[in-house]
Amino acid sequence: MKIVPIALSGGSGKRLWPLSRPAKPKQFLRFGGERSLLQSTLLRCSGAIFDQRPIIVSAHEQRFLVAEELREIEVAADILLEPAQRDSCAAVAAGCLQALTRGGDPIVLVTAADHHVWDAVAFAAAVNAALPDAQAGYLVAFGIAPQNPETGFGYAQPGSQLRPGGSAKLKSFVEKPDKKTASAFIKQGYLWNTGNFLFRAASLLAELQNHAPEVLVAVEAAFAASSNDLDFIRLGSSQFLESPSVSVDRAVFEKSEMAAIYEICYQWCDLGTWAAIWNKAEKNAAGNALFGRTYVAAGNNNLVHSENQLTVVLGMNDAVVIATRDAVLVADRNQSGKLGELVKSLEKLGYPEAVDSLKVFRPWGNYESLDTGDGYQVKRIVIAAGGMLSLQKHRRRAEHWIVVQGVVKVTIDRVVTTLKANQSAYVPLGSVHRLENNSDAPVVMIEVQTGSYLGEDDIIRYEDHYHRSEIESRHRDNDMTPGQLVPETGG
Repeated sequence: MKIVPIALSGGSGKRLWPLSRPAKPKQFLRFGGERSLLQSTLLRCSGAIFDQRPIIVSAHEQRFLVAEELREIEVAADILLEPAQRDSCAAVAAGCLQALTRGGDPIVLVTAADHHVWDAVAFAAAVNAALPDAQAGYLVAFGIAPQNPETGFGYAQPGSQLRPGGSAKLKSFVEKPDKKTASAFIKQGYLWNTGNFLFRAASLLAELQNHAPEVLVAVEAAFAASSNDLDFIRLGSSQFLESPSVSVDRAVFEKSEMAAIYEICYQWCDLGTWAAIWNKAEKNAAGNALFGRTYVAAGNNNLVHSENQLTVVLGMNDAVVIATRDAVLVADRNQSGKLGELVKSLEKLGYPEAVDSLKVFRPWGNYESLDTGDGYQVKRIVIAAGGMLSLQKHRRRAEHWIVVQGVVKVTIDRVVTTLKANQSAYVPLGSVHRLENNSDAPVVMIEVQTGSYLGEDDIIRYEDHYHRSEIESRHRDNDMTPGQLVPETGG
């Protein structure tokens, strides 16, 4: 039986703000590479020892991003949707329950979707070397020798070897110690926990029964109440919310007598901070890592990332400069680990940029706000190949559409036309309308909205290919309490 990969793809990515935000956290970013971190994770787990259909545990809001990532690399997967974040333990439990539906007693590899591994062959070799220990019922964590007293990782102390060349019994496991303790751990031979785990699905559930039964009860109930939605499996919302928010490290590995640790020798990096990105990135002779339209003069060891505009840095060293259209971060690179707390402060102060992004992703593609003023808004709309917006109308705004690229099918009050580049259409207030891209290439449009109210909640859907109105209603009326899930709007 092949090893079933379980990729954990939730999280909000606050520590890489402003590039990473809840709508598109870091596992979907590419950092100058050809593949996103999620895609690289899945391809790393596609060798001969792995089941070719991985399991992905993700968030409701990110589901269509996950689907598009899979489509690009031609990978089919079981995609479980968490109705809310409950840390890694509940996500791992849900993935194990899904793996068990495939029959037998499968061994699963739990891996974070936002880490970087340079050598996929060495990665697979390490998994294969630890496999006999997992088959024997041990819960195997993969550890690596620490490079510094990092406080954001778990630390694992190896004990006696289970067998020659295999894992060691886990003597002690401590999640995220302070710096003084971390320094002492390094001297005592502790390893960093890389966030990769290998075990029988049934073994993990048995240890949950022993050490965190409240998590297991809630997730089992949520799994039993799950429903299919297009290519996704939605876990029962009210049941899942009963689970405590706790990591699998704290809930199981700190307590289990069956925990083990396998020391890896390949390069691994948790890309959790801008400092970690700088460490991984290619640098010029001055030690500067540059992404996008950037230029550094009289400066060394900087990370500069610009989405669109030219970003110039003069006379700065060891800095992080991240420029997006709506936010700019300038930070001491050695302080970048504190960014998560800073973003929380921005949220409390009411800055929408802390969470929201100008580019919004939808199942049919994406739209980006270009300009907003009194009574008008301008958007750039990209409709993916085969994408179809809902049949809808607006009560308080009219829309003007201009096609920039591609061919789009337009429905306005039952009149169907086809628009090409340089052609336009007008949608009067209250008209029922739809856009469809039936081609195999993206359609790019400019939309100008005019009216007394331009919020994304001014929409009445009549038909939706992606069943969003039905899903939103179910979340609002049956499962969710106010504030737990913001319904989708817009297209």
